[in-house]
Amino acid sequence: MFSPSQEELCALNKEPVKYGELVVLGYNGSLPNGDRGRRKSRFALYKRPKANGVKPSTVHVISTPQASKEHQRPPQGLRSLPSLSNRHRGKSFETTAQCPGRSQSAISAKGHHSISFTLSRSQTVIVEYIHDKDTDMFQVGRSTESPIDFVVTDTISGNQNNDEAQITQSTISRFACRIVCDRSPPYTARIFAAGFDSSKNIFLGEKAAKWKNPDGHMDGLTTNGVLVMHPKGGFTEESKPGVWREISVCGDVYTLRETRSAQQRGKLVENETNILQDGSLIDLCGATLLWRTADGLLHTPTQKHIEALRQEINAARPQCPVGLNTLAFPSINRKDVVEEKQPWAYLSCGHVHGYHSWGHRSDTEANERECPMCRTVGPYVPLWLGCEAGFYVDAGPPTHAFTPCGHVCSEKSAKYWSQIPLPHGTHAFHAACPFCATQLAGENNCVKLIFQGPVD
Repeated sequence: MFSPSQEELCALNKEPVKYGELVVLGYNGSLPNGDRGRRKSRFALYKRPKANGVKPSTVHVISTPQASKEHQRPPQGLRSLPSLSNRHRGKSFETTAQCPGRSQSAISAKGHHSISFTLSRSQTVIVEYIHDKDTDMFQVGRSTESPIDFVVTDTISGNQNNDEAQITQSTISRFACRIVCDRSPPYTARIFAAGFDSSKNIFLGEKAAKWKNPDGHMDGLTTNGVLVMHPKGGFTEESKPGVWREISVCGDVYTLRETRSAQQRGKLVENETNILQDGSLIDLCGATLLWRTADGLLHTPTQKHIEALRQEINAARPQCPVGLNTLAFPSINRKDVVEEKQPWAYLSCGHVHGYHSWGHRSDTEANERECPMCRTVGPYVPLWLGCEAGFYVDAGPPTHAFTPCGHVCSEKSAKYWSQIPLPHGTHAFHAACPFCATQLAGENNCVKLIFQGPVD
């Protein structure tokens, strides 16, 4: 039978081709104060009406002290540089000789993108980029300037949005990374560290980690780095964690530095690429993004499916085994408000109850209680349905809760995220709940819930 491609389906429906979506970990469907403009919890990448991609063209070596001063900027140790795809590298570069009279302003006047590598006070290498009709470019970062398509700020663990918890100094780069998608099937998406600013430039200052590769092209890393992890087996029920790597400005793959901002780069990993896969994780040192391909999203549960699962649980009328009152998960649009019928659970054993005030143990932490069903002592928290469909690896019923936050999702989704080491700070890694970014704890990081049905 004829099976139309995504592009043909989109043409029939007059809808643009979707390359994929970026979903920020730590948000359960939307930002705490709501999604606004380019600042939201998920961002869809669609084929642009007109290609805006760029590819490297000419290399200019500027050796005059005057020109060198013009290119330096005070920013954070290292900014960013562009490069499109590995296939362009080293092939399309045309190198000019030492160019004392040629400056960045001359390149800017031509309206071209460029990457500046400041090697010393007296020498700067500028890689000029030209239009690429075959690719679309999308930029991600903390800046709200127009070149940034998806504005991302630091994720606060536990999804708290009070003033006390606000990040005082962000570790996310203003122009953190760029994703370049082929405009033709299979719409391959590649990630590169750093993004172009409003002047169409990426600047790597003297202190930035940068180097010249054996084939002659320049490359470098951003201050806190862009890390990527491709899961083994894609984003499915059988997926396993992959290995975290660092992506360079030109899209090469390196082992991690000793710390996020160390001057010494890791080792080149020649058999791996910067091509994003369904389920790839992108860490910007302050926020972690999940990449979902358009095809992967077609096999993922929808909001309607999750709502149907919620109604199915509530229709079974689970009861508190002690108070015998009926429990119910609140509606998705009230997912942050504790309600009277809210199910609560003892996370050490998984027994689900209604809220009660007994069971405190004076010799334990304040949030720990003794379960009246099995006498197990552990965290006692309200349960919340995981509403962000992009985090589910299957469409199974919500039977497991993360410890200690109480977000509920399918068994395989819970077990998948429980074994993913997410970057934390400058050199630590730990598993976290994808719905609220709370660090997971407990023997297995998640627990199977034990509901009691109605007794009548």
